[in-house]
Amino acid sequence: MSEHCLSNEAGGKFTMENIFLPILRGKTVIVGIGNSLRGDDGFGPALLEQLQGKVSCVCIDAGNAPEKFLGVIVKEKPDTILFVDAADVELEPGQYRILKPEDILRCGLTTHDMSTRMLIEFLENQTKANILMLGVQPQHLSLGEAMSPCLTQTLHEIGMLIQEAGSCMKPI
Repeated sequence: MSEHCLSNEAGGKFTMENIFLPILRGKTVIVGIGNSLRGDDGFGPALLEQLQGKVSCVCIDAGNAPEKFLGVIVKEKPDTILFVDAADVELEPGQYRILKPEDILRCGLTTHDMSTRMLIEFLENQTKANILMLGVQPQHLSLGEAMSPCLTQTLHEIGMLIQEAGSCMKPI
């Protein structure tokens, strides 16, 4: 599991390694998952809105039901699929992890409606793509709340990292 923290507890300036450079390879589909009416749960769709038109990746806002977009994802014939979701990844709010399929299944994370195992197995069988999940620790998931400041900061920083990685994408 790759873990990344966006805060410097010592209070000093720090540099950030772009963890997306080695994983966004070949034709990439980024799938945002979440409900923007539930505070930090809207992280996935908000990131896709920020990336739209700024990266060469295919961006899909799947809302609460990524299973409804499986056909679209498969049709793209991706080399890499990156799901983005606010999820309990056992970190501080705003921190995140890049999870491989076995990590996603072991952590018991759900992608809202459909079984995570079924979703991953289907896409692995249909696409042979490298499937990953960017899990961002939410602060609150309350209905009618705005995204927390902590996740708003993470949103902008991750957006910049993905844009940088997307402009440096390497073929497989």
